[in-house]
Amino acid sequence: MPDYKLVYFNARGRAELIRWIFTYADIPFTDERIEMSDWPGRKSSIPGGKLPVLMVDGEALPQSLSIARYAARIGGLAPEDPFQSAHCDALADTLSDMMTEVYKVMFAKGDKEEQAKKFKEEVYPNHVCPLLARLESRLKTRDYFITDKLTWSDLMICLVFSGMVKKNPEVLKPYPVVEKHVNKICVIPKIKAWNDAQPETPF
Repeated sequence: MPDYKLVYFNARGRAELIRWIFTYADIPFTDERIEMSDWPGRKSSIPGGKLPVLMVDGEALPQSLSIARYAARIGGLAPEDPFQSAHCDALADTLSDMMTEVYKVMFAKGDKEEQAKKFKEEVYPNHVCPLLARLESRLKTRDYFITDKLTWSDLMICLVFSGMVKKNPEVLKPYPVVEKHVNKICVIPKIKAWNDAQPETPF
């Protein structure tokens, strides 16, 4: 098996999905975390100057979703059927687009109450709810998002919305099927053990 080293900040952020995939698939990897204070001195040594990056036997693979797709394929968490696999990719891209809108509010400078108001009145109804409604409808008729077994898209659904619930506890209440799905994934022993062992980080 190749040597895998995932390099990211000391945070969950854009690397946590990759960590979950490796953990669930029992793929050994080095989880190298860079402190923000050390980043200016390390940036020039990172291929492309952006994180996360996955080093595979010393060769760099950039871009968080590209790394996640690769990890899912080698870990058996991507559907073998090309069309089903494309559906996983499409959901990942859609979730990423949604989170871009969420991050604009989360990391905006200014008053926290104003940020919360903007999320509740603009981002949640216009960007989060439409996707949750689609997921609610789809998950009513199946145990997992794509096939009859867990794929990396299910891990991403759980990661994204469990994180959102920590800051906004009511976001899933109108979507009980999605809430149940998220809770089901969160208590998978490997995922729960990983999460329980992680320290609190800023993002």
